Amino acid sequence: MERMPQGVRRLAVQLRTSIPVDVLWQVLTDYERLETFIPNLVSSQLVYKDGKTVRLQQVGSQQLLGLRFSAQVLLELTEFRPEGLLQFRMLKGDFRRFEGSWRVRSLPDGSSLLYELTVQGCLGMPIGLIEERLRDDLSSNLSAVEREGLRRWQKYD
Repeated sequence: MERMPQGVRRLAVQLRTSIPVDVLWQVLTDYERLETFIPNLVSSQLVYKDGKTVRLQQVGSQQLLGLRFSAQVLLELTEFRPEGLLQFRMLKGDFRRFEGSWRVRSLPDGSSLLYELTVQGCLGMPIGLIEERLRDDLSSNLSAVEREGLRRWQKYD
């Protein structure tokens, strides 16, 4: 996690896995089913899709200090399938900044999955309190994508 000025945090986490890139890509772009396997994602609704541009309305929710915290975002995603890159940025939502990417790459012994996120909380949101949650969520989201990828890959074997 990198701490930047004005409460901005940049996080990145990477995973090496035996799951093929095509299966990982299929999981990442299964937009209307993301909430079925991504923890703390309450809903993911496909609003618009045209070519490589996608818009999703998402709601996340989690427990923080005994309180239920919900956040809503309208994301614009751009699919760069040949490069294995899925970029996203918030168009509207409960953060001042929320953007990042998923990147899948083939390796000689499997695949690499990289998740990067830059986030800036809204005014009054104590970023220090949610830093640990952000870190945990990044790892759990990556693990969730891997678990779903394994589940789908085993169905093909």
